[in-house]
Amino acid sequence: MNPLHAAAEHHLPECLCWLRRMVEINSFTTRVEGIAALGRLTAECFAGLGFEAEFAAPANPAHGSHLFLRRGTGRPVVLVTHLDTVFPPEEEQRHAFHWQEENGRIYGPGTVDNKGGTALIWLMLQTLRDTDPALFEQTPWLVAANSAEEVVGSDFAGQTRARCPGGARIVLVFEGGPRDDSGSHLVTARKGRLEYRLECSGRAAHAGSSFAEGVNAVVELAALLPRLAALSDPGKDLTVNVANISGGTVLNRVPHQAAAELEIRAFDPEVLHQAGQAVEALAGRTPGGAEIRVTRLGHTRAWPGGPDTDRLFEAWQHAGQTLGMSVLPMRRGGLSDANYLHTLAPTLDGLGPAGANAHCSERSAEGAKLPEYVLAGSFVPKAALNVLALGSLLRR
Repeated sequence: MNPLHAAAEHHLPECLCWLRRMVEINSFTTRVEGIAALGRLTAECFAGLGFEAEFAAPANPAHGSHLFLRRGTGRPVVLVTHLDTVFPPEEEQRHAFHWQEENGRIYGPGTVDNKGGTALIWLMLQTLRDTDPALFEQTPWLVAANSAEEVVGSDFAGQTRARCPGGARIVLVFEGGPRDDSGSHLVTARKGRLEYRLECSGRAAHAGSSFAEGVNAVVELAALLPRLAALSDPGKDLTVNVANISGGTVLNRVPHQAAAELEIRAFDPEVLHQAGQAVEALAGRTPGGAEIRVTRLGHTRAWPGGPDTDRLFEAWQHAGQTLGMSVLPMRRGGLSDANYLHTLAPTLDGLGPAGANAHCSERSAEGAKLPEYVLAGSFVPKAALNVLALGSLLRR
């Protein structure tokens, strides 16, 4: 066993002990007391490594405080995780969803998304301190833990930037790292997202005696939906998802109002922008006499990757070769804090442990449905990989 694996293996029992304590705290995004309890526990966890904790109020008072853990001064290496999960306490109770070890898997809320990522940061730093104490000591570190990542708490990025006034050396995001038979995958790009609401105003009328005087908002809006869906383009990695539609009141009334909401995703910022313009161009009067209003609800910038990310990935790929691990790049459609922080410094994502079924809590009797889990055996190899790659970058 090489020294990196040996050091990580030595600390694994304590790592999993911290992880279990984290998982046992319900930290649903809007459960402020749970976020606070998890933040305090996380601060306690990293205090033994010499990190000082700072709790920062979020922009949305319905969310708990972000957590920033700092060690050293200067341009830091930013290690990103998040405190919140998507599971309310009632759901955890209803599905008996709690820490459960079974056949090399650890089931439980946040085991891979993203309390497992937090635990792996701790294991990585412990391993680095054991194997290269001088490098650990001389490197400025900032562990940044978003309290509302699951609802895209975008103010977190601004608060992270404010704590890096001179910039950062690199940004490493510890979302769960996918793994399959071909090897471990690191995330090198993420799609951006635009969100829209379309509201259609028609004209109400009695459906029996005055039907011809009405303008059916449901029908007029529905006529636009195929045009919206047709904006999807696999060749451009562009998807348009019409997520919901509502309208009308009672059966004997021509409906005068209808609404639909949709999201658009793409890796290329220009492709995303052009698709958004196509949606916004639908505003105005329809051929049938209804009025369409288009409102942009949100925008998450794309992280298209690029040369800086490629250079980071090459360091991890080379480290994988040294350790006998296959490391592969992956572009993902889902969002993470990398979407917001990639302009701070060169960024790499997917550095957390391997697992599956994030955001799932149900387990069926026949095993067709399984809840979120992390692979216990993925912590040591991933910690060793991260330490070796990070060390090669920091010594340059």
